[in-house]
Amino acid sequence: MPQPRPPTIWLADEPDRKPRLSRQRITRAAVALLDAEGVEGLSMRRLAARLEAGTMSLYEYVGNRENLLDLAVDEVIAEIELDGVDDAPWREALTRQLTRSRHVMGRHPWLPALMSTRPLLGPNALARSELIYAVLNRAGLEGPRLTAAVAALTYYVQGYTATQNLWRSSQRDPAAEAELRRQAQQYLDRREELHPTLARHADLGNDDFDGSFQLGLETVLDGIAARIDP
Repeated sequence: MPQPRPPTIWLADEPDRKPRLSRQRITRAAVALLDAEGVEGLSMRRLAARLEAGTMSLYEYVGNRENLLDLAVDEVIAEIELDGVDDAPWREALTRQLTRSRHVMGRHPWLPALMSTRPLLGPNALARSELIYAVLNRAGLEGPRLTAAVAALTYYVQGYTATQNLWRSSQRDPAAEAELRRQAQQYLDRREELHPTLARHADLGNDDFDGSFQLGLETVLDGIAARIDP
């Protein structure tokens, strides 16, 4: 049977030690290893080698690999800036903040999946969640409707960016990607009788991820706006 996930590191105190290692140094090295190798490439042994330390000494600071991932997630979430949002209209504030989030997830392709699989209770994550909740609350949402709106925006940004990251990791040659898109569109066009709506409206040649993201975000925000009592 699968073992239960250990309690999140945010509910435990940091060990009171002062040798050459620290939780912060270990976390930053873990982020660098995740950026280079992805989640599958992160192990306590490989991280210890990067830090030129003993593997068991890492466990004294972070407890286990899952705790280390929690710390790494919160470390990079700190890269999502918080300034210039408080005084902006709610749609402008959310667009700005969620676009920043997407850019950080693009720099750290492992981030979206990890954000979806663990409680985000680190100080940096909580500060950014507070901002999103506060913006929507000031706009007029509360209770379950507020929570649902936050979830819709969060899942849209995480899902879109994770898909883009995976696509970009598999399509590294722009010319080959353009040819693949052309062939896919032709394949769909030849089946217009079977799939008339797809053939007419699905633009498989569109590689403008930025534009498509903004248009999708506007659509989600339109839905939220319809639920806000003027």
